[in-house]
Amino acid sequence: MPKNSAVARVGRDAISETLGREIVDGALSPGTVLTLESLQQRFGVSRTVARDSVKVLESHGLLYSKRRVGLVVTGTEHWSVFAPAVIAWRLASRHARTAFIELTQLRIAVETEAVAMAALRRTEDQARRLLDLAASMRRLGETEEVEEFMRADVAFHRLLLAAGANSMFAALAEVVTEVLTGRAQHGLMPTRPMPEALDAHEGVARAIADQDPEAARRQMEILVDEVRSALEQ
Repeated sequence: MPKNSAVARVGRDAISETLGREIVDGALSPGTVLTLESLQQRFGVSRTVARDSVKVLESHGLLYSKRRVGLVVTGTEHWSVFAPAVIAWRLASRHARTAFIELTQLRIAVETEAVAMAALRRTEDQARRLLDLAASMRRLGETEEVEEFMRADVAFHRLLLAAGANSMFAALAEVVTEVLTGRAQHGLMPTRPMPEALDAHEGVARAIADQDPEAARRQMEILVDEVRSALEQ
């Protein structure tokens, strides 16, 4: 990539990141009008870079172009709330806890069904991998290796969504990743995981390996209850 193109890309990404955070945080409220000229002046960039940066935000529904007016900031109802960038901006905003609760509620609704589908559709390799991850989570949780435990937990839940062979559920992998990592950021993850949660992860993995969808649902309900309890505190 030519040097000038790389510089332009960095400039575009920095502008869309700044504006995205400001919109999600409420510093730029719905109905606020921006123009390419104002963005050129504020960020000291060319019109082309300014235009490219707002295209990113338009693609996420945070802005729309209104003829003879400019670029209008939208409300939450128009945002692509499943876009990884929008999730990250919401979790970094002053509305982070609300966003985290909404994402967790989505996870609760989806994963209870996803494990049942995984029990029916998983491959042998996926079943073995889930059992291995559950065993690793127990070891890492009991030794309080928090960061390694988090990585194993994320891998476990991403694999659950993939194992059901449902493309819609699999597409939520990034959402679940943000939820799980967000628990630690919001002080909702204990240093030492609850024994019941470790047991339930192993129970889910075993039920999926045994191709028992009802047992998988029951074990996931235990995990769901633990997450609900954390949110209610």
